[in-house]
Amino acid sequence: MSAVLALPLLFSCKSWMTWEKFPMDGHRTGVTVPSADNVPEAIGRVDSLTLTYYAPNSAVFSGGCTPEVAALLIGAQPAMAEVKEVIAFSTSEMSAHAPESELSNFVADLVRSETERIVGRRCDVGITNFGGIRVSMPQGDVILDDIRSMFPFVNKLCYVELPGSELIRLMDDMAANRVQCLSGVRLVIKDRKVKSLEVGGKAVDPRKKYGVATIDFLLDGGDNISVARGATGLIRTDVLIGEAIEGYVRKLTAEGKAIEYHTDGRVVIEQ
Repeated sequence: MSAVLALPLLFSCKSWMTWEKFPMDGHRTGVTVPSADNVPEAIGRVDSLTLTYYAPNSAVFSGGCTPEVAALLIGAQPAMAEVKEVIAFSTSEMSAHAPESELSNFVADLVRSETERIVGRRCDVGITNFGGIRVSMPQGDVILDDIRSMFPFVNKLCYVELPGSELIRLMDDMAANRVQCLSGVRLVIKDRKVKSLEVGGKAVDPRKKYGVATIDFLLDGGDNISVARGATGLIRTDVLIGEAIEGYVRKLTAEGKAIEYHTDGRVVIEQ
């Protein structure tokens, strides 16, 4: 099993942070992501008397910081037992990447459907950001920690009513910069410009009002997106995107269904 560790890089002269991802495949130790009841098999064990770490692949580490780090990691596992609960099953590993992917489509579609359900308003379009999906969906058992790690930020679902002219402007902004996770649209981009834009199978009408589901981070400048600019209506909910995803996958499990998704050509970037 592999994982990706996202580390915040802090700069003392600035009030913001950026993130850099490092792939971690456990090739030196055989370490895998533990469940609540297989910590020795997944992480290994540490002999506290000799300060020796015995890894799952039978590698032995004495001295240095490796045994100390392993001891800290192993010692933290009892407190993490709650988030090791298996809450779903995924038929394949899914990552989020532009212009569209199985995972980003899954999230954007869920943002749209859940926001529509919560606010009781039709949501024609769903928009969230790739940067808000921090890790991939694993193949096989999905534990609570996977979902919480996937959506660690305090981003709440929102409903925005937008004139078609502002929706076109929003897609123009994304075409010129970076397209994000979309639902309910068919968008074709060429030379960093919108070539065509459809919602519900029809070209966007500049005079029509459209319901847009998104997160509060993207309302006014997050990831260079201002979904609420020119809005004629706005509803902020108290539901976090991670809570919405968790609730949905638990519902799938209760219905005996697995997580599986698809791409459908909703975003095309022509060369």
